[in-house]
Amino acid sequence: MDHKDPLVSWNVFGLDIVFNLSSIMMMLITAFIVFVIAIICTRNLKKRPTGKQNFIEWVFDFVRGIIESNMAWSKGGQFHFLAVTLIFFIFVSNMLGLPFQLISGHTLWWKSPTADPTVTLTLSTLIILLTHYYGVKMVGTKGYFQNYTKPIFLLPINVFEEFTSTLTLGLRLYGNIFAGELLLGLLAGLVFDFPAWGWLIGLPGLIVWQGFSIFIGTIQAYIFVMLSMVYMSHKVQKSH
Repeated sequence: MDHKDPLVSWNVFGLDIVFNLSSIMMMLITAFIVFVIAIICTRNLKKRPTGKQNFIEWVFDFVRGIIESNMAWSKGGQFHFLAVTLIFFIFVSNMLGLPFQLISGHTLWWKSPTADPTVTLTLSTLIILLTHYYGVKMVGTKGYFQNYTKPIFLLPINVFEEFTSTLTLGLRLYGNIFAGELLLGLLAGLVFDFPAWGWLIGLPGLIVWQGFSIFIGTIQAYIFVMLSMVYMSHKVQKSH
């Protein structure tokens, strides 16, 4: 488990900006996989769906149910593609690091991009910023600020909640995926570092934890999208 990330630092106006090449590469791979899935599942669309079209329509229906449970479809329908893209992107991201990790020397190259807090916090920040944008756009500036000031004594709490929502949304996803990959790495270490007896514990543990990690990764993708739509609904609907 003694490895490091491939970091590149650029100095811009006296500030060091650090990029994690592994996370960038894995996000590009994730985006490519999601793009390929979308292309494959939407080719030759038919009125009576079969096979792969059934799958993509089930995903759209599932995500629509998440949106409708939080806001009226007349308001939430415009976020349908956003939510579908999110659930695909996060699910694929969560799964990439489960089969294996690619380490060259002491540098970790292949992992789940959502095992990097910078990635998950960036996603959560973008979602929160989008909620503010659509809040102002859909209910107007006055209606948007009324969500913070009714009642007025809750204003500090409502402002503080914006920061906590960003942190919890991103860190929840990161913590679950990182912990899962960390344990998988420890179990794999038992198998390879102690071949005489380590496989007795490591191999069954890997099989069980792989299955559990797939479940956790799926649930975390759902939770992220569900909470994103919850936060969005709070902004695009006027307070009463």
